[in-house]
Amino acid sequence: MSVIVNEVRRSTFLDSIVLMRISRQIAALSGVEEAGLVIGTPANKDILQEARILGADGDKAGPGDLIVALRANDDRAAAAALAEAKRLLDHPEISGVPTSENTSRSIRAAFQRLPNANLALISVPGHFAPSEARKALALGLHVLIFSDNVAIKEEVALKREARERGLLMMGPDCGTAIIAGVPLAFANVVPRGNIGLIGASGTGIQEVSCLIARAGGGVSHAIGTGGRDLKSEVGAITTLMAIDALDADEATNHIVLISKPPADAVAKLVLDRVAHSAKPFTICFLGAQDLRVPANARAAATLKAAAELAMGKILTNEPAQPPLLPFGRGKLVRGLFAGGTLCSEAQIVFGRAGLKVTSNVPVPGASPAADGTHLMIDLGADEFTRGRPHPMIEPAVRDRPLLDALADPTVGVILLDVVLGYGGHADPAGHLTKLLAARDQGQVILASVTGTDADPQSRHEQVHKLTEAGVIVTASNAEAAELAIRAIGG
Repeated sequence: MSVIVNEVRRSTFLDSIVLMRISRQIAALSGVEEAGLVIGTPANKDILQEARILGADGDKAGPGDLIVALRANDDRAAAAALAEAKRLLDHPEISGVPTSENTSRSIRAAFQRLPNANLALISVPGHFAPSEARKALALGLHVLIFSDNVAIKEEVALKREARERGLLMMGPDCGTAIIAGVPLAFANVVPRGNIGLIGASGTGIQEVSCLIARAGGGVSHAIGTGGRDLKSEVGAITTLMAIDALDADEATNHIVLISKPPADAVAKLVLDRVAHSAKPFTICFLGAQDLRVPANARAAATLKAAAELAMGKILTNEPAQPPLLPFGRGKLVRGLFAGGTLCSEAQIVFGRAGLKVTSNVPVPGASPAADGTHLMIDLGADEFTRGRPHPMIEPAVRDRPLLDALADPTVGVILLDVVLGYGGHADPAGHLTKLLAARDQGQVILASVTGTDADPQSRHEQVHKLTEAGVIVTASNAEAAELAIRAIGG
């Protein structure tokens, strides 16, 4: 019978990514069925409850406490796993966590240690993020809030306060930024250059910045806004301030805006501001219809097109020939994405080709789609990541959907993305190839790899591992979607 064990550490906080990393290590131990290390907020307790690893001790934890929760096969495995979790927490350098001599217990203390700093990155439970952000703003710091689950009214209040102070508020839920060549959160190593990026999408910024880098260009700054900045409630506060900043930046000659379609009134605000700039712009509002851009701007339908317009040249398309579907396979395409914007881009490419596509996950055991509808799944969505790390951190989130796709005779092409950079898994391609090693060559596997050779994982090495496993790797996510359409005769 399974054993549930919880231990609570009072008034203890560690970054969520660090906790996810340790959770993954504990979950991989022999005899462990599930594990989670989280701060004791109500939302996190709900996650532990759903994962069936919340015990009475953990349920009593407060929002400032750390819960170590696990379920194991027996008492011996549970005790061993708990001991390992305590060891990793007590000696954080083992898991790559900064040691105490390099950490501060408050933003003010950190600022005293680094008085020349001008930006604070905040990654705490969403309930605490606004108060920490206000402390940073009061110290005159620009702010990047990586945390999600921040109420939109709090976001509006924070951004208005930042604007009054002349400071940038990136986020909440800002996954990527590159400021003066420094990658923040999920970002890639790209050279400095004269192209500025502003994005409500983290993976959108990653894809465009990496395409620019691999085409010989560089990025001056990439400013993330958070996914809700262009909603009518927020009114593009950060986007407009970012345009002002890059417009005044002598090192920036071209500006790219990346987002899903804004509300009409917000789009007008943004495009009116663009029209008053002397610099050229590329506007990539993915999925926008009949977008009317000012004379100094051009519209891009895909992230690849945005990079091409910014660079002023067509990016190389490889491979040139579509793969042949194996005999007897169905012609449906199954897309399994770690990046939500990359998933949206693939859907847009399919829609422009007149193909039916859905993001609705089929009920297990249901009959295959009979109307030729292709399926694109964002595996970073809440239903897949509740109680588990994001697939960019833990690629095993994609395992079950990928195995299901490999076993589905109606699926002829499987479309994947591999996203590299800081904060991501050390070897996502290696994980994928182990899973694909036992397949029967029944489908065409297409993948794009978002990253650069300078990234911690090295794009060149990741591509090599995938191609050795029979995966066809394309230069961009949009190209992978286009090649999938050609493979099925679309």
